[in-house]
Amino acid sequence: MEIHLPDKVHKIIETLTAAGYEAYAVGGCIRDSVLGRVPNDWDITTSAKPEETKSLFPKTIDTGIRHGTVTVLLEKEGFEVTTYRIDGIYEDARHPKEVTFTASLEEDLRRRDFTVNAMAYNKQTGLVDIFGGIQDMKDGIIRCVGEAEERFTEDALRMLRAVRFSAQLGYRIEDTTKEAIRRLAPNLKLISAERIQAELVKLVTSPHPADLRSAYEAGITKQILPEFDLCMETPQSNPHHCYSVGEHILHSMEEIEPDKVLRLGMLFHDIGKPQTLTIDEEGISHNKGHAAVGEQMARKILRRLKFDNDTTERVTKIVRYHDMEVELVPGSVRRAVNHVGEDIFRMLFAVKYADIMAQSGYHREEKLDKLEKIKKLYEEICRNQDCLGLKDLAVTGNDLIALGIAPGREIGEVLRNLLQLVLEEPAFNTKEELLKICREKYIKT
Repeated sequence: MEIHLPDKVHKIIETLTAAGYEAYAVGGCIRDSVLGRVPNDWDITTSAKPEETKSLFPKTIDTGIRHGTVTVLLEKEGFEVTTYRIDGIYEDARHPKEVTFTASLEEDLRRRDFTVNAMAYNKQTGLVDIFGGIQDMKDGIIRCVGEAEERFTEDALRMLRAVRFSAQLGYRIEDTTKEAIRRLAPNLKLISAERIQAELVKLVTSPHPADLRSAYEAGITKQILPEFDLCMETPQSNPHHCYSVGEHILHSMEEIEPDKVLRLGMLFHDIGKPQTLTIDEEGISHNKGHAAVGEQMARKILRRLKFDNDTTERVTKIVRYHDMEVELVPGSVRRAVNHVGEDIFRMLFAVKYADIMAQSGYHREEKLDKLEKIKKLYEEICRNQDCLGLKDLAVTGNDLIALGIAPGREIGEVLRNLLQLVLEEPAFNTKEELLKICREKYIKT
């Protein structure tokens, strides 16, 4: 099997081998190349010690020299070059306390997580696949290198990575690997929130976000997202729904594009339903106020997982407004845009579509028809460049002061009142008309 190596990667490997060392491209870049994908980055493994690698290249950075990693810079582009190593005892379920350098490529590959990530390649030797990665790719399997329990005990994050790779590649997790995850899932509590967050985002933005179901079945979400477990265990006895809350969430994620904010918005959009569940006399379940409760819960979860403020704000707004009712009249649409914000309002079309498609077929066509009509009203409002916020008003605070309205709170109140008039009737949004209204309503004679 021939794999195309980028020129700079080939140059690094050639430089190391010319000096008498072994060197290979290794890991995910080989997996992606076999799949016909363009790797995001290229890692190189070598028999050369870090100091020996540094002596061969004019520009290097000691990015992880304690663990054998040196970044080689070629024309300002960095490539991680790591010495063959055997990992020592893992004391924090994430990092080895120490590593031992080795001259054996096989020993280096043996320490890696999954067979599909334990392959190496250079042009001279070709593909090195000691642990059956190619066969597992053909079979569509995620399987640990060696003993699964040992691999997961070394690094607990690998359990979440197994599900993430399954979702990204469309593979199933091999049975003994899955069973080891079930036994060792509680160790995920030892992993930092930042690392959990990174893997969760990769999972939910993958081609198969509903594979989060596998994380639930294996006991992973119980450790990292227990609120989701409660959703999976909450049925919906309502004609609008045919799934539990959790299954509805999973289906809704698959109905929306793989954008981080949108997928997280769907993950959390109904997270408040278990807390607001009521059942009426006819046995029909309701979740009044779940959006507001869900907004608070989502904010708490996102902060717990160390998401940045911008992502947190956008996702929680989606949760808060995902089921907001908008009447089929332009004024209602303009008021909704003003209330929610244009960026989030535009996202709500995709959010509401995904929500509807993950429900039962009950009144689905009517729901989709209304959504499409609201979208057309919004598009017309945009074409007409209607006023949607204070920044679009034809008058400013200075205009009102010049008219004789006292500076301070009154100015803000008058501007907000004028905005409400204009949202209802855009024709009022001229300087002449608005000043006329102000003279009549706010200037004492």
